Amino acid sequence: MARFIETELTLDHQYDPKTSRHYLNNQLSVLHCHHYATLYSQLADDVEFVDGKKLLADVAEDTFYSVLQEYFDANSIVTVNDKISIAEQYFAATGLGQMNVVYLGHESAEVELVHSHVDEGWIKKWGKRQAPVNFITQGYIAALVSLVNNKSTKNYQVIEEESIVSGAKRSLFKAVLQ
Repeated sequence: MARFIETELTLDHQYDPKTSRHYLNNQLSVLHCHHYATLYSQLADDVEFVDGKKLLADVAEDTFYSVLQEYFDANSIVTVNDKISIAEQYFAATGLGQMNVVYLGHESAEVELVHSHVDEGWIKKWGKRQAPVNFITQGYIAALVSLVNNKSTKNYQVIEEESIVSGAKRSLFKAVLQ
């Protein structure tokens, strides 16, 4: 019988007491709580003179693209399944929630969150709402789909079609090649 072994994420956490900075695998990292994440997501949603939601998603895409690419390169992660597995584990390890890639192809992808710390934090602070709030996750998914397909950033549009904050059991994202 065949046995599949999942590639496991390895995190090296370092804390520099002189600068009060945390590093994960030599990358400067901010360890956050869901309350803080909901506050800057609300700020992005509220700002009117720029598209704050897109700005937050774009910054997340650029940042996570770099972080994941460096990890893949440093650990010889080359297969699609291994890249997806590492990205799912990294999403959870950084406190964003539980992400499952349903499918990921060249033209499109579908990703679900069965737990979302931003959604859960939002509901605790302000209650449910109709519009989605996972702008960071949109950027994360765009970065992953681009990396798996050997593309640069800003090639995929990611839309949250179902949202925990709106009462759905899960948040569902669709990514499409632009």
